[in-house]
Amino acid sequence: MDKLIPFTVSDLAKVTNHRSGEIKFGEKMITIPKGVDIHEFIKESEAKYVILGIPEDIGVRANYGRPGAASAWESAIKSIANIQHNRFCKGSQIIVLGKINVSELMREVENLDFNDIDDRSKLSQLVEKIDKEVSHVIFTIIKAGKTPIIIGGGHNNAYGNIKGTALAKGKSINAINFDAHSDFRILEGRHSGNGFSYAYEEGFLKKYFIFGLHENYTSKSVLDIIKKLEDRVRYNTYDSISIREEKDFTNEMISALEFIKTDSFGIEIDLDAIPNIASSAMTISGFSIEQLRQFVSYFGQHKNAAYLHICEGAPDLDNSPNNHLIGKLIGYLVTDFIKANHEKV
Repeated sequence: MDKLIPFTVSDLAKVTNHRSGEIKFGEKMITIPKGVDIHEFIKESEAKYVILGIPEDIGVRANYGRPGAASAWESAIKSIANIQHNRFCKGSQIIVLGKINVSELMREVENLDFNDIDDRSKLSQLVEKIDKEVSHVIFTIIKAGKTPIIIGGGHNNAYGNIKGTALAKGKSINAINFDAHSDFRILEGRHSGNGFSYAYEEGFLKKYFIFGLHENYTSKSVLDIIKKLEDRVRYNTYDSISIREEKDFTNEMISALEFIKTDSFGIEIDLDAIPNIASSAMTISGFSIEQLRQFVSYFGQHKNAAYLHICEGAPDLDNSPNNHLIGKLIGYLVTDFIKANHEKV
């Protein structure tokens, strides 16, 4: 894992706000000691969850989106480090692995224009490089018997999460995606809008459920593709649940779990499904934060939940004094997942 920048004890101390009479996650979370074999250390640790950051927005740029998702990791780890360590959730359950080193790739995209065909090709090639690193790290974590929690980047990283998990498990896996978009677009070169379709095409993704599609932003061609694959790819829409109220949120979660629970599955969360969250594709209409937290908790409690991925949040795009709240939201989702997953059913 030569492209991994480990998170150190010193890094943790810098982001933890110590206060007398309190114990923060940052005082209890585990980091990898320098010079040790990372795989062996993770394998031998009693901690069950491994947090990985992906500070990039190359896949988003390749998909005509607004850059900014690279900033989510830094915001999130600061918030997670300052969560209270108590009987409800313990920081000692977590290894903070670090972040994938994408700084060189990020410099390469600074002057690329996605409207230029040649530049678009270069962007896709850079996404493929990230795919390789993500899948390798996820493979290592899963193979060590742990559960990855992946933070940051665009939804292009779903591909690496799925591939790494499938390779470690020795078979294709399922996925549930809380998202306003399908990210199941045509295979036109890698970007944040086709991570799932590439994973499906290459045999790493078996069943896929998209939860809460926005009808106004899903193309006819994507809907036609999904219809042909309805035994393995299904969806519901936000509009049918929350606007027309034809379907019930809780019943839809039950139905989606029935579809994917037969095999290991990844839980994918795109923060652009939540209104007014700074992201590559912001929305003003969508599910509430409470519904998202319920979703993470509900799917996280199942024994086949293999990983959690939270992506597309972009604190850098929020110019208000509250831009730290995206990191705080991610912190809530991480602990919701751990609390639910710790007692698997």
